[in-house]
Order: sequence, then structure tokens, then C-alpha cells
Amino acid sequence: MGKADKDSIAPSAPRSGVSRRSFLKGAGAAGLAASQIGLPALEAEQTRPDEAASLGPDPVPVRFHVNGQPYVVRCEPRVTLADALRDQLGLSGTKVICDRGACGGCTVLLDNEAVVSCMVLAVAAQGKHIQTVEGLAQGDQLDPLQDAFIAHDALQCGYCTPGMLMSCKALLAHNPTPSRSEIKTAISGNICRCGTYPHVFAAVLAASGQPDEG
Repeated sequence: MGKADKDSIAPSAPRSGVSRRSFLKGAGAAGLAASQIGLPALEAEQTRPDEAASLGPDPVPVRFHVNGQPYVVRCEPRVTLADALRDQLGLSGTKVICDRGACGGCTVLLDNEAVVSCMVLAVAAQGKHIQTVEGLAQGDQLDPLQDAFIAHDALQCGYCTPGMLMSCKALLAHNPTPSRSEIKTAISGNICRCGTYPHVFAAVLAASGQPDEG
């Protein structure tokens, strides 16, 4: 086929009356209209007064129920439960050691479940019952678990002891007669640099009324 033959071939006619250019222009206009329709609702959702008050970043009222007592404090939503307990309520028995949820030193009970309070936001603990190591004793009367820790020398430097006590307390609340293996599992997130784990096992067994398994 020569050049003349190529020039004589006419372009094929469009299959419909809508060109690609006009289709894209129409689609863009429709998308813009749709976005404008949803814009007022979106703006209203973003500026609701109750959301602005609850999200901060300024301090907001936080209601706690700690060791059987109600408290109301003001703290920023980014504040952890551990820091709120220590700095706002003065409950310094909760120790912040690693501050990344790895050592268990800041363990408290949240509705009878052991949690590392450095990994829980204070605002997330509202409406839940919180128990710290200060809440174990009743006045001058120590909790049986505390007595067992003393009797079995389950502490040396004592820095990990509050978190260790709370993990063991949570275990006994769910399982009054745990085995040695179950005690090991319960405190597996609590680091004791002094290595008093065997004494902790003996103390928990004693507090549960069981003989030491060796």
C-alpha cells in the first residue's frame, strides 16, 4: 500500500455522540457537585462542641473510681493512667520504670484485670474500677497476699513489688488456688531484676492456702 493509499483512508467515526473530552468534563462536574452536597454535613461533624470538649488538646475533666473512692481531675487526653495516678492523685505506689509496657512495674487492676497503666490513657479508664497497690490494705491491716510476700521474702529492692503484687492479686481474684505454673504465667510480664521469682511463687501459694510445690 503506497502513501496515496494511506492518505485516502478516512478516520473511523465515533461509536456514540459523546466524545472522550466531553465525558471527562461531565464526570468532573458531577463529582464536584456531589462533594459540595456532602460538605456541610462533614463540616458540622467536625465542629460538634461535644467532640471538641472531649478530645482536647487542653485538659479535660476525668472521673476516676480508685480504691473505692471517686475522684475528678483535669488532665490532657494524652496523659497515661500511670501518670494520672502518680501526678494527679498522689498514688506513687504505681511505679513507672520502663514506660513502654515491658516491665510490669506499673501494673494496676482495671475491673479486676491486670493492666500496665503506662499503656492505658487516663480518659479510657473512666467508668471502670481501678485498684492500685495502696488499695490492698484495709487501714493498718495488710492484705493476706502482702503478708505472704513479707513472710516468704518475696522482695529485695522492692521496686517491682507493687506491680508484682497487683498481677498476683488479679490471678487470685480469678483463680483462688492457682498452680505454680499458673503463677508463672500470671507474672510473666513482671520483671524482677533481683530474681525473687521462687519466693513470689511460694508467697502466692501460701496466700491461696496451698503448700509450696517446691
